[in-house]
Amino acid sequence: MGLGNNLFNARKKKGLSQEEVAGKLGVSRQTISKWETDETLPDIRQSKRLAVLYGLSLDELIEFDIDVREIQEVIDRTGDEVSEKIDWTKMWSRKYPILAQYQREVDAGFYAAKLKELLQDLEKKYGYDELNAFLVLKDILATVWKLGRKSK
Repeated sequence: MGLGNNLFNARKKKGLSQEEVAGKLGVSRQTISKWETDETLPDIRQSKRLAVLYGLSLDELIEFDIDVREIQEVIDRTGDEVSEKIDWTKMWSRKYPILAQYQREVDAGFYAAKLKELLQDLEKKYGYDELNAFLVLKDILATVWKLGRKSK
């Protein structure tokens, strides 16, 4: 789905006409039409104003779809020193709010102990260091997640 389609759907969801949006942004109705048909693109300021008008984040509005290769480049450029400074739970909780609230609901110690046993088993059986055992377990959990979603 392109940006124009996203703009059209967001406007319709808000129950606004092209004329109403144009009036709020100080542009012509034809400009809104051109944006919605991908004939032209709004500039970044107008995009931000559209996002606010439609009650969306800019990313949600444009469905920013970064190329996998660009993600890999960012990962490659991010050193351990920088990575350790990042509060990953806080970062991911923006997208997945459960990460900010589960600590009040879940006996994390119980699950941590079980996961620690699995990590130690991977280290002992396969000679992995702690980090590699963690990465293998993370990958196994991701596979379980994907398989579970496919079966639904």
